[in-house]
This record gives sequence, C-alpha cells and structure tokens, in this order.
Amino acid sequence: MTQSHSENPLVIAIDGASGSGKSSTARGVAKRLGLAYLDTGAMYRAVTVAYLDSGVDGSDPAAVTAAVEAAQIEIATDPDDQWVRVNGRDVTDEIRSQRTSTHVSTVAVIPECRANLVARQRAIIESAPNGIVAEGRDITTVVAPDADVRLLLSADPEVRMARRKLDHGGQIDDAALRDQILRRDADDSTLVDFTTAADGVVHLDGSFMTLEQTIDAVVGLAERALARKEAADE
Repeated sequence: MTQSHSENPLVIAIDGASGSGKSSTARGVAKRLGLAYLDTGAMYRAVTVAYLDSGVDGSDPAAVTAAVEAAQIEIATDPDDQWVRVNGRDVTDEIRSQRTSTHVSTVAVIPECRANLVARQRAIIESAPNGIVAEGRDITTVVAPDADVRLLLSADPEVRMARRKLDHGGQIDDAALRDQILRRDADDSTLVDFTTAADGVVHLDGSFMTLEQTIDAVVGLAERALARKEAADE
C-alpha cells in the first residue's frame, strides 16, 4: 500500500478491552503503513503516575482531576520507539508497574479526567502529518468518531488473560491478572462501551487469529479507506 501523505492523512481508530490485542495490532499496522501510533492507554497510565506522585487522596475526584490537568505528558508516536515522560521524568517502565495498573481506574472513571485526556489525544491525532493509528477504549466513538477506519477488536476473556500473562513474562499471579483485565473492564464500562461496535464500526474477533492475520485484516480495511479518500479527491 502507498504511504499516506500529509495532504491526505489516514486516521485509524482501534478500540478493545484489555488483552484484546489492540496495542500489538495498532503498532503493527502503523509500522506496515508508515503511520504514527498513539497508545491512549499509556496516557491514562501516565496521568495515573502523576496523580500518585502528587500524593492527593484518590477518593477526592476534584483533587485527582487537578493533578491530571496539571500533569505535563509527553508520549512518543513512533511505533518503533515508544517512551512516555511525566513532568519531564521518564516513566516508560513505571506505567506498566503493578502500582500503576492497580490505580489507573481511579483516573479513568472520572469524567473530567477523561475529557482532559480526550482533548490531548485529539491534538496528537490532528498533528500527525501522514496519519496515525490510535488505540484505546473510546477512540472510535469519542476521540475520533470521524476516523477513516473504525474498528472494535475483541477476544475471549480467557484468551485475553493468557495474552496479558505472556506480556508479563508469566510473572503475575492470577488474582492480579483478573484484576487488571476483568475489574478494569468493569470499571471503564461504566463510562464507555468498548464491547459493542457502534454504528459504522467494524467488529473483528481476534480470539483465534494470529497477530499477522489481524494486522492484515486491518491493513485491508485501511487500503479500501485510502482508495475511497483518493477517489473522492479526484
């Protein structure tokens, strides 16, 4: 496929539950198409670190929101070089820690925090010159509802937990794993539906697909979307 150009950027939005494979798929698609990549989940984790560093009471939504809004977040959009900084400090590894995973829902369930992050995410998407693959839980419906490709990626819960355990090198107990996957999903689902494809969103069940097969399927959708854009410009 011909890489998208700045005058015709391609935006691909991928939503899905924890462990659905959306991050690996989105990075793979971005690499294949020469696009930027945005992990919005990493942004939620980054502001979680900021809130924890601030020492505010997690049961006080206003205080948590203030800490989130004050946080300076820098995030790489190169799919081959991922890093995150919070207030000038590299937190690339810390955002994946058990401490961060345990507290990220504290931020994610506060509407004001989500609104702040949505604004940041939209700014990043709009500034990508060639286009971007953005993944998360509300990208197809809230952040980029007008994306050229909108996809909901799902997978069986047992498959998702097995994948997440592999991500941790097997070094995570089942209770913590279920907390990360099922409890986080339950918390976030109170504000956004990332289990049912909205109108115009393609649903892809990747439970029994390899990563390459999933990437191929998304690239196929992107090729058709870009062809439509180019035809409309002629």
